[in-house]
Amino acid sequence: MRVFFDTNVLVSAFATRGLCADLFAHILIEHELVVGEVVLSELRKNLRQKLGLPKSTIDEIEALLRESTVVRRPPKHLGLGIGDPDDEWVVASAVEGGADVLVTGDQAVLDIARRAPLRIVSPRGLWELLRSSGPDDEP
Repeated sequence: MRVFFDTNVLVSAFATRGLCADLFAHILIEHELVVGEVVLSELRKNLRQKLGLPKSTIDEIEALLRESTVVRRPPKHLGLGIGDPDDEWVVASAVEGGADVLVTGDQAVLDIARRAPLRIVSPRGLWELLRSSGPDDEP
């Protein structure tokens, strides 16, 4: 499964131990992580401004993420009607990268899941999806 994490999920994965960190580790081992340039840019800013991480740590996190499939900013977003234009670019990046699922804690993005061209779930939703599908099952 190709999994795309939104910025807020990645911040949680690197900031605290818990569900997001566990999901991140599991996806790195068992599935394929897809990362967008849009998310990498937001992540650098959030790790610096919100968590106060040193540049060297942020560089290490980015290097780790760049070992995965990295998607350039798409030429246009999908016009899904999400209030925050940055969220439109995140969804477009996930689609552009061929992700099977976008994982986000952002309620505005979760709210458009029914009309999005890919599966959108919360971290808990991804956990449940992983638990319900066997190793050879597609989600």
